[in-house]
Amino acid sequence: MSKICPCLWFDGEAEEAATLYVSLLPDSGIETIQRNSIDSPAGKAGSVLVVEFTLAGQRFMALNGGMRMEYTHAVSFKIDCADQAEVDRLWDALTANGGQAERCGWLRDRYGVYWQIVPSALPKYLGGADRAGAQRAMQAMLGMVKLDIEGLRRAYEGA
Repeated sequence: MSKICPCLWFDGEAEEAATLYVSLLPDSGIETIQRNSIDSPAGKAGSVLVVEFTLAGQRFMALNGGMRMEYTHAVSFKIDCADQAEVDRLWDALTANGGQAERCGWLRDRYGVYWQIVPSALPKYLGGADRAGAQRAMQAMLGMVKLDIEGLRRAYEGA
């Protein structure tokens, strides 16, 4: 098991966010929920303080820190997707209820956390042996919001 566990800061939504995240990927689940033992800036006694969860085999911690902290693009979570159906499913779930779509497969979920929803085929198109095809695929990707595998393939192949 990894010694490193990313900690995500929330303002009262730690359990809700962790529950959403673990519902999206296999090998995921809530491990423990720690509650505040006293009233504190993080919440009233009995409210959720920390949620430890596993997301696709990676340990995470969600902390209700008692105030809103903004995330930035400097840290994001990339999810490799096997096919367009997985890209679409994750994209829809993470942009629902206030999430925001961004360019090139990036999005910000309703809690402000940044994600990259990336087809596993992307490196084949951006780093393929056909340099002209890779350039076309890069140009196509730069014009996309949610990544479209078929569009990337067509661009790479010059179709």
